[in-house]
Amino acid sequence: MPGQGMLKIDIHTHVLPENWPDLKERYGYGGFVALEHKGPGCANLLSDGKFFREIEANCWCPDTRITECDKTGVNVQVLSTVPIMFSYWARPEDTLDLSRLLNDHIASLVNEHPTRFVGLGTVPMQSADMAIGEMERCVNELGLAGIEIGSHVNGWNLDDPQVFPIFEAAEQMGAAIFVHPWEMLGRDRMSRYWLPWLVGMPAETSLSICSMIFGGVFERLPKLRIAFAHGGGAFPASIGRIEHGFKVRPDLVAVNNTTNPREYLGRFIVDSLVHEPHVLNYMIKLMGADNIALGSDYPFPLGEHVPGEMIESMAMSKDTRALLLHGTALRWLGLEAEQFL
Repeated sequence: MPGQGMLKIDIHTHVLPENWPDLKERYGYGGFVALEHKGPGCANLLSDGKFFREIEANCWCPDTRITECDKTGVNVQVLSTVPIMFSYWARPEDTLDLSRLLNDHIASLVNEHPTRFVGLGTVPMQSADMAIGEMERCVNELGLAGIEIGSHVNGWNLDDPQVFPIFEAAEQMGAAIFVHPWEMLGRDRMSRYWLPWLVGMPAETSLSICSMIFGGVFERLPKLRIAFAHGGGAFPASIGRIEHGFKVRPDLVAVNNTTNPREYLGRFIVDSLVHEPHVLNYMIKLMGADNIALGSDYPFPLGEHVPGEMIESMAMSKDTRALLLHGTALRWLGLEAEQFL
């Protein structure tokens, strides 16, 4: 097996129910996502009636997922919804209702396969009170490890005062948070070449990390366990520029937090999904392997099709490989390896 006998946990995988209600009919207005099955093991995601993405059975069928995991040596998948389902733009009570539907489904998969799946819920981030209530339900009632959130909430960056109470509650209850880019900045200039995914996502993720650093979120919440998708986007490659800007223009940069941004390396984790061994080696030197966890973006085409293949192809110590394949993930999730054996 590709895992070479070492536990392999994939923190970045997406899942959907096989079916869900007509949300336009349920809530009385449009803009939501529908799933249109068009044949065995094949369906289209429609966003407000328009084609968004084709998906296959591995996006909803747990048996298919487990079979594919077995082929690639993945022991455990951390399940989270597809970001287009966040629906932060909708009425908060409707987003809450949809979140509960999605979270109940993820919890059912975890309960059926507790040694193969860990779950992250989704919450209505546009309402702190509702988001905190659903996060509490996810962790305390459904047994999920935490939540997945977007890189912004209807234009509020992650240092916004309206978002902070959610982070504060997550720290208090020990919930892991996974930040995934969505509704990328500058997408009005990225109508061609799949640029929102190739250029927008790395920039969006760096924006979310910088917002939390300069906004003092990490400073105020030192025990917050948070991970960022896609290797932290453009942030690792930009840290020198970010630090330099902090030093030369503190009047513009250090207005809410006077701690050097480099000091926060190690206060959050990123996944390994960078598709380039040289970049991953650089990140290990920059952040430490104990702050990087395997993430594949399964089951989508921009992900790593054999999760962990790049890590396993690289020269590194056994201890470093163990951190990348499972050690960092377990620490972030607050879990022990023994529960998956």
